Parts: sequence; structure tokens; C-alpha cells
Amino acid sequence: MAVEIRIGDRVAWVNLLKQDGNILEVEVDGKKYEVDLMHTADGTFSILESGHSYDIELVPSGAPKKYTAYTLYETYDVEVIDAEARYLQNRNANGTAAAESKITSPMPGKVVKVLVSEGDPVQKGETVLIISAMKMESEYKAPKDGIVKKVFVKADDTVDSNQVLIELE
Repeated sequence: MAVEIRIGDRVAWVNLLKQDGNILEVEVDGKKYEVDLMHTADGTFSILESGHSYDIELVPSGAPKKYTAYTLYETYDVEVIDAEARYLQNRNANGTAAAESKITSPMPGKVVKVLVSEGDPVQKGETVLIISAMKMESEYKAPKDGIVKKVFVKADDTVDSNQVLIELE
């Protein structure tokens, strides 16, 4: 299960590779770590890694999957962005796509197929692009009726988080 974690201005991709009780093997931005993680009775997390001990208190900040993390000397704003959070970011309160003119990628991935060209008319909800990320294919839909102004990607392109993929007029 890979998730994106934003800590202040830093973004890290974290993947849980293996768990045996409190012992976790995790991958952070491609580097593997073995950690001993305990959630203590007072609500803090105790982490042992390579002979170093870290204590972190995570306090929910009111929004789903957003926290304030307190360490001995520092305080950080933390946001966990998993598949559910990415989906919710791309939806507004009534469950329809936000009416914007740009379609962006919420996570890194690979373009599988572009279904529209510049100048094509599109209708709200029409699939315009398919991207593969985290071993899943996601359909990106037009957020509103319009004309495709610019297509910034093609099949087999690699895309980054928040990269503009298609712009509508």
C-alpha cells in the first residue's frame, strides 16, 4: 500500500513492504528501512530505526487525513494522501467533478491512452485520458462541457503530481 505523505513542503512516497508485529519494512522514496513502530498508550508513536529512537505525537487537525506532528524539537503539518484522498480532492461537495478548465494528475503515473485531440468538443463526465498509477488505471473525465484547448501529454508519457494534462476552453 503506497501513499503520498506531505510533511510541510516535503512530499514523500511511502510504501509498506512487510509487517511482522511491530516490525515494519517500509520504502520511502525508493529507500528501504526496517523500523520498530509502537503506538503508545498516551497516543504517541515510538519509532526505532538503526539504533535511533524517535517519538512523534500525531494530532488530527480537523480535516480528514491531516495532522499536526510534534517531535521533541519541531512541529510539522502532515497530510496523508492515499487513493481515497486523491479521489476526494478531485470531487467537490456534491460528488461531481469541479468545473475547472485544467485536468491535472493528482499523483505520478504513466499515460496509457489520450482519447481526445486539440479542438475536440467534450461533454462534462466524458473520459478524456487514462493514466496508470500505483498498479491501477484511472480514467480522467472532462470537468465541464467545452473544447479541448491543449493536450500536454501523449501515450507512454510519465507524469508528475499536479502536472497539467489537458486544458479546456
